[in-house]
Amino acid sequence: MAQNLEGTDTPEIIDSAASPTAVNVPDKPAMEGLEEKYSAQWRENGTYAFREDTTREDVYSIDTPPPTASGSLHVGHMFSYTQTDVIARYQRMSGKNVFYPLGWDDNGLPTERRVQNYYGVRCEPGKPYIEGYQPPEKPAKNQRDWDVVSRQNFIELCEELAVEDEKVFEHLFSTLGLSVDWTRTYRTIDAHSRKVSQLAFLKDYEAGNAYMAEAPTMWDVTFRTAVAQAELEDREREGAYHRVAFHRPDGEKVFIETTRPELLPACVALVAHPDDERYQALFGTTVRSPLFDVEVEVKAHPLAKPDKGSGIAMICTFGDLTDVTWWRELDLPTRALIGRDGRFASEQPAWIADGAPAENYAQLAGKTVFSAQKTVVELLAASGDMEGEPKKITHPVNFYEKGDKPLEVVTSRQWYIRNGGRDAERRDALIDRGREISWHPSFMRARYENWIEGLNGDWLISRQRFFGVPFPVWYPLDESGEPDYDHPVLPAQDQLPVDPTTDVAPGYTEDQRDQPGGFMADPDVLDTWATSSLTPQIATGWAVDETLHANTFPMDLRPQGHDIIRTWLFSTVVRAETLAQTVPWKHTALSGWILDPDRKKMSKSKGNVVIPTEVLEKYGSDAVRYWAASARLGADTAYDEGQMKIGRRLAIKLLNASKFVLAQGVTEASVLGSGTDGSVVTNGLDRSLLAQLADVVERASTAFQEYEYARALQLIESFFWTFTDDYVELVKDRAYGSRGEAAQASVHAALATTLDTLLRLFAPFIPFATEEVWSWWRSGSVHRAAWPVTDGFAEPAHAGDPEVLTVVGEALSGLRKAKSEAKVKQRTAVTSAVISGPAAQLEQLRAGLEDLQAAGNAADLTLTGAEGELAVSDVQLEEAPQA
Repeated sequence: MAQNLEGTDTPEIIDSAASPTAVNVPDKPAMEGLEEKYSAQWRENGTYAFREDTTREDVYSIDTPPPTASGSLHVGHMFSYTQTDVIARYQRMSGKNVFYPLGWDDNGLPTERRVQNYYGVRCEPGKPYIEGYQPPEKPAKNQRDWDVVSRQNFIELCEELAVEDEKVFEHLFSTLGLSVDWTRTYRTIDAHSRKVSQLAFLKDYEAGNAYMAEAPTMWDVTFRTAVAQAELEDREREGAYHRVAFHRPDGEKVFIETTRPELLPACVALVAHPDDERYQALFGTTVRSPLFDVEVEVKAHPLAKPDKGSGIAMICTFGDLTDVTWWRELDLPTRALIGRDGRFASEQPAWIADGAPAENYAQLAGKTVFSAQKTVVELLAASGDMEGEPKKITHPVNFYEKGDKPLEVVTSRQWYIRNGGRDAERRDALIDRGREISWHPSFMRARYENWIEGLNGDWLISRQRFFGVPFPVWYPLDESGEPDYDHPVLPAQDQLPVDPTTDVAPGYTEDQRDQPGGFMADPDVLDTWATSSLTPQIATGWAVDETLHANTFPMDLRPQGHDIIRTWLFSTVVRAETLAQTVPWKHTALSGWILDPDRKKMSKSKGNVVIPTEVLEKYGSDAVRYWAASARLGADTAYDEGQMKIGRRLAIKLLNASKFVLAQGVTEASVLGSGTDGSVVTNGLDRSLLAQLADVVERASTAFQEYEYARALQLIESFFWTFTDDYVELVKDRAYGSRGEAAQASVHAALATTLDTLLRLFAPFIPFATEEVWSWWRSGSVHRAAWPVTDGFAEPAHAGDPEVLTVVGEALSGLRKAKSEAKVKQRTAVTSAVISGPAAQLEQLRAGLEDLQAAGNAADLTLTGAEGELAVSDVQLEEAPQA
């Protein structure tokens, strides 16, 4: 037989002139040790290597999620990455040249913290780079005593530590059997990724898709960084409504109710709904704020809620994102007081007059939000401007997803990428791009569209962190040392990657840094998602290897969790649109969450995670893969070791059933392949088996093409148990040659063809057991063999009745049941029995009657026509001999 090593669209062709591979079956097949054996063998042989000499039509490329290697391993990694791998293996066996790289996401806060704590160092971009820097042998206990290093030194330490972290992940993924190409890995902070990220930013800037603006920004006062809308999460917090009086010129009071009384000195207007009759007379008039005596106008806006509090609210700059919307749409002044440190400005604001207002503000100056609120409440109570006691409530508050304190809205200069949040035409274009992608499952697309439709601003991509990909931007300084933000200095493409804090701006010298008439570096770094959104470009060699990029982009598949549609998936679509006016991939496969036994999401913070190495050692990789592949895309799935036990039983049964088949003397020459003579299969039961097999191949292939791998597994597994529990038991006698050579040749062809096909069908799901069995009687790897098609056994399958095996199997079950109820051994002879059923089923039964008699050790079986279901009755058993 000519062995297929590359994977084609047709099955292997039997070469009758070639010598079949010798059959070598171990005495005691076992699962133990297979992971280590074959992981090493696959890597050594380049079994899953991508071939660069290719065309785009032949390639299936996967935008694999880069895991955070500095994070903890958890069972979710096994779950979602297995689902992707099953798809990759199917595509490879279907003839595709699979491009399956793996990246490591080491550009972000988790890595920054890990490097800091591990080495005892802090990053400060302004520090000069030290060649050959070595961190302390042991980190200092007090952070004030840590080494302060340059960004480049920090990145080098990150890469050094990441190597060790990534070894742990790589070992896990290899043990799990992921068929990634380990020669194609990247890190999101390495030089290549930094170059791609900076180049993409520069191209977006040149095209007008990236811009700088001074605007209200969600700000985390702990991390001292801006936060994008996609990074927000609501958390329920205790608070209180304070009923506070503003004063009209005629002395009447207008009461507002607020949870943020400390923002009274930043108030710029009051607002009510235009249809609220209680306040319509006030629109266009002014009132004065309590304590600070600042005049503000009463405005109308449809976002005001008549049923919330008193129905009229104060607009401050800024309490929340609704304040930002009102401020922008009503063209209000800016009176920002809270700084990046989360404290009130120390200086008296210009809009607050001297005297009592200034004295009141002096009591807030320099205080945190918490302390300022307490002070304002005391002042309001003393002045009589607060009616009643604060009314306690629980309400949702914006947090940074990694933060511990509520976010503030501060005014700052930041970089943005246009994402449709302020542009209806762009928003519609991105929704249309989403509709070009095939979503698996399809209902997930609604989450993407809902997110876009709910955007209220462009994508903020700058972060005030030390570690990350720096903005490749410098600014000229005028003669007074002020930066000219409108005319940034940019590097050439061949200079990338750059770090403006250490690299000199083009056209300047180092001694001009931060000097009047010189230049300054942009101090910020790009948001992690701004680089992660470019994984298709990073992996495919965009702007570096144009041939590779043309053969792999747009990619075929983006697998990921459904919870980051709004971040990773959407941002990747945004970048592909701005950089290439296309979709980044043709398909996206969304995995669900892993739930604990109480149906709660597993997470490290909840303490309910499972360490994957433990279950891999306990059940084996094929068993864990079986559990993962049994879950549909998009479905949240309970962690279930019971499913893993079933998977292990399946893999072991495959080993043992294969041992029996090969023990009959079958070889690869017995397999019916393309161009072989299917007439050797003469028995009706054998033809019925092949008819069922053909149906499974067709239906499983269709399921895979529709990304319904779980349905494919269900179909294959169901057929496998029919094959082992019914067919194999029925044909043992004939397989041993009891009914002549022709009958034996028929069953051998059916057994060999079915085993060959089952190994290929199961290969994406349980790669270790299938590779082990393949090695007993075939050369090469099952994972480079072709996905099965039915051409080779189409003739006997077409001639067979698939119901024959089903009916004969039911009859055999009836005989077995009778013996079990009589509490005798299954080999006990049946002297007679009656099988009744519809005429059509009895006719099907006759096609396998001799095999049924042999398997049931039955001498006389009477077939009787009857309505209803097939039934076995009047079973007479041979009496056991007297002792």
